Amino acid sequence: MKSDRLQRSVRATVLGLLVNVVLATVKLLAGIFGRSYALIADAIESMADAASSIIVWRAVVVAEKPADKEHPYGHGKAEAIAAAAVAVMLVGAALLIVYRSVREIQTPRHLPAPYTLIVLLGVVLIKEGLFRIVGRVGEEVESGAVKADAWHHRSDAITSAAAAFGISIALVGGDRYRSADDWAAMFAAVIIAFNGLRLLRPALDELMDAAPKEDIVGLARSIALQVNGVKGVEKCFARKMGYEYWLDMHIEVDGTLSVAVAHELSHTVKDAIRERIPRVLDVAIHIEPFQPGSLRGGSSGVRGE
Repeated sequence: MKSDRLQRSVRATVLGLLVNVVLATVKLLAGIFGRSYALIADAIESMADAASSIIVWRAVVVAEKPADKEHPYGHGKAEAIAAAAVAVMLVGAALLIVYRSVREIQTPRHLPAPYTLIVLLGVVLIKEGLFRIVGRVGEEVESGAVKADAWHHRSDAITSAAAAFGISIALVGGDRYRSADDWAAMFAAVIIAFNGLRLLRPALDELMDAAPKEDIVGLARSIALQVNGVKGVEKCFARKMGYEYWLDMHIEVDGTLSVAVAHELSHTVKDAIRERIPRVLDVAIHIEPFQPGSLRGGSSGVRGE
């Protein structure tokens, strides 16, 4: 499963990298010779896409490395770091586009060449298709880094669509509307920044070990309570490490059990959880004596004080 996930993630990321390099080159040349700053700015966005694809590529490879002495919990958070980096790059690209657009609006220049519009429309189709391909892989393998990379492709499509709209207005309206593509680029920058901030939050949540949105904890509690000998689940916490989860659980057992029997019971609980929830990499279990009538005891598994 992990090997297949890695291969799919890498293939999607490398595909995006190759496409971005080609598109950045085409847009840069077309922008320079076609006198379109919007197209040059779009090329800069594609270069940022290429850089983000490299970051994600390395992150998904590092994230699949097994735990070692320096990283006893594994390397899964590499994906969250990459997702946060890509999100910040999106916001940075948006700010750069706004800055450049303002400068271009204040500086008189020639109208863009008509063929730049054809280039941009082709870019929109390619990048939207790439967003859908990479985004689908990101959803299926549940990789925040790959999903962030997909949204970087869509941000490029948005920028290109806005530039095409602006260039169309400039070409139809003439000199009076020569800055239309710059205004359109600024509008696209707002959308790009919004998506960057939207992707940043879940990445930061994972880095700060926020409780996962999936009901991993509830399911793990239910499985533990089905194990013969478990009287209650006092606490259960989960942290996300890339694609997988680490759990910390306090289970209550008969206080008269020997250490050996209680230890064996904890392994039974761990094995049951890992069998039912393959994405749980490990469960650290703490044994506590069951106290009938106490607030923390019982099969409800409500977290104690």
